[in-house]
Amino acid sequence: MSLPHVYQPIDINSPRGPLVVLEGVSAIGKTTLAQVLTERLGATGLHTLPLPHSGWSPVVNSQLRSLPQFAFYLSGVLHASDSIRLCRSIGPVVADRYISSVIACHAAVHRIEVATVIELLEPFRSYLEIPTRTFYLRCSESSLRERMAVKQDVRQDDTDLFAVPGRLARLLANFEKVAASDPSAVLVRTDDRTPDELADWITAHLEADGA
Repeated sequence: MSLPHVYQPIDINSPRGPLVVLEGVSAIGKTTLAQVLTERLGATGLHTLPLPHSGWSPVVNSQLRSLPQFAFYLSGVLHASDSIRLCRSIGPVVADRYISSVIACHAAVHRIEVATVIELLEPFRSYLEIPTRTFYLRCSESSLRERMAVKQDVRQDDTDLFAVPGRLARLLANFEKVAASDPSAVLVRTDDRTPDELADWITAHLEADGA
């Protein structure tokens, strides 16, 4: 579907840097790695959902049914795309979560197929800024539990990861499915690798790509 002119994204100058996205389940180390990469690349860091959406998500998750929830997260990722587009007119952008998290997490929480969420999202795809590379972070369950135990900003989504039966397995499977159809995807094992080591590897990968 072609969006009407009033709904087209703002036309800005050509991007002056890559859009690097970090994806994966809670506590896998996205936020820490995003901070290291932001400093290394001289980039703007952004979290999806950005403000003001991030402040509303607890109420939305507890009070809205599945379709209104999806509309809320779609609104958040569209808003994030506007912010990314503007920031890329200045330089690189590092995003802690983006489109893939909206798809994988919504499908996991509501126990629906990833393809169903992708179909809902598809009419708005042309509005969304395309990542240069999306790094899908992976680790063993034992490593993930260790990281969750020392996580500072634990939220409901984090505790649900292990408390809700099947939640972790569904999320892992969903991220696998999303990555398999994502042309920007790069899979990264994070076990026994520090954020600095991962940042070294990612920056080297970007340089090799000419990004």
